[in-house]
Amino acid sequence: MILYPAIDLLDGRCVRLRQGDYEAVTRYADDPIAVAEGFRKAGAAWIHVVDLDAARTGHAVNRTVISRIAAATGLRIQTGGGIRSMADVEALLEAGLSRLVIGTAAVRDPAFAREVLAAHPDRIAIGIDARDGEVGVEGWTRGGGIQAVELALRMRELGARTVVYTDIARDGMLGGVALDNTREMVDRTGLAVIASGGVGSEQDIEEVRTTGAAGLIIGKAIYEGKVDLAACLRKESSPA
Repeated sequence: MILYPAIDLLDGRCVRLRQGDYEAVTRYADDPIAVAEGFRKAGAAWIHVVDLDAARTGHAVNRTVISRIAAATGLRIQTGGGIRSMADVEALLEAGLSRLVIGTAAVRDPAFAREVLAAHPDRIAIGIDARDGEVGVEGWTRGGGIQAVELALRMRELGARTVVYTDIARDGMLGGVALDNTREMVDRTGLAVIASGGVGSEQDIEEVRTTGAAGLIIGKAIYEGKVDLAACLRKESSPA
């Protein structure tokens, strides 16, 4: 299970939202490259970067910053937020980003999802962010009218291999991951599931491992000192 320390960008700064609420913002750092470099020094191979401005508006506010993070650190970057066209996809891949997360567009534009999955099946993940089982879109500000597992199964039919699954109600709350829902996503879809939302302790990380998830995104728990990223990554790389 790969651990993905997270950077959420709003106006170029590292922040965290509480339950996806843009009015409940905590700002942690003004220099995202320095934050990413800290993750690299801790032993991370991947980081997860979200353009919160683009997720809400569709405008690529932070893409230059994200490209600079990739260039400066050499880390593999998984990024999402406002990726809604093939032009967006090609520009980001050409900028050196390793995996793109398609969220709103997967719900609103299945033809685009099919096209991008056919073109780059190993470099695209479908972002499935759900509140009470319903997928959220447009920076989690609206309901998408479809259940999380149903969307995952539809995307699998279109060629998806990986999903990033977030329980919105748990995101930024440090109260633990939605283990049952994550396990259901793994078991019913057969996809590589990267879990997100709610990690508040190193025990939470161990519990997610039991679900069969392929990866886990960790954000606020790192910034708040609830988990020791370097120690978790050392454990991850140690032989069983």
